[in-house]
Amino acid sequence: MRPRQTILLGLLLLVPVLAFLFLYGFGSNHYALPTYLPERADSVRTAGGGWQRDTVYHRVRPFRLLGAGGRYVSSAVLGQGLYLMQVVANEPASPADAHAARLMMRVQEKFHREPRVRLATLVPAAGADQAATASQLQKLSEQYGTISGKWFMLGAPLDTIRHLAQYELGLTALQPQRLPFRPATEPATLPAGRLLLIDDAQHVRGIYDGTDPHETDRLMTEINVLLYTYDHRR
Repeated sequence: MRPRQTILLGLLLLVPVLAFLFLYGFGSNHYALPTYLPERADSVRTAGGGWQRDTVYHRVRPFRLLGAGGRYVSSAVLGQGLYLMQVVANEPASPADAHAARLMMRVQEKFHREPRVRLATLVPAAGADQAATASQLQKLSEQYGTISGKWFMLGAPLDTIRHLAQYELGLTALQPQRLPFRPATEPATLPAGRLLLIDDAQHVRGIYDGTDPHETDRLMTEINVLLYTYDHRR
C-alpha cells in the first residue's frame, strides 16, 4: 500500500474515534421520561418577574399494605428510589398478569444489585383472615423467587385494590398523559398485565404492557434513564 493511501486510511479510521471521544467527554444525554396523570396547569412566577404555565401532576398518596410474612409495607419503603408496580385484580391471575409477573422476574434479575429499584405486586386478599392472606402472599413469593426487600407481594381486599388502581395509579385513565386526570369519571375496568413505573416523588413515569415482548427493552431502558437522572441531579 502506498504511503499516501496509508495516511488516508488512517485518517478515515481516526475520525470516528475522535468523534466518539468528543461526544463522550462533552456530550450529554437529554432523554427525558414523560410524567403521567396531569391534574391541572398553574401559573407560576419566574425569576425574571414574569409568569409561565406549569403542569401539576398527580402524586400517588401514601399507602400501607399487608406483605408476605404478615408484615406491613408502606409506599415510603417502596419509594426510596423507584418501584415497579403490578396490580392483579383477579385470583387466580389471568394469562396477561402471569406474563407481566415474568417480566417482573426479569427486572428483579437485572437490577438485583441496585438498591434503588424495588418491585411490588398487589393481589386480592385470600379473605378476611390476615394470617390466610399472609400465607397466600408467602406462597406467591416462593413461586416467583422474590428477593427479600427487593420484590414485595402485597395483599388487600378487592375494593381497596380497585380504588388504589383507579384513584392513585391511574390504571383506568383513558389518556394518562393529557389533561385532566379525573379518576372519578374513568371506567372501572382494570386492564390486565399492566406495569407502572413510579419515581421517588410518587409520580407515574411509565406504563407498560407486560404481554408485549417489545415493552421489555423500553422498561429496562427507562429504569436506567430514571437512575441516571437521580445520579446527575443538581
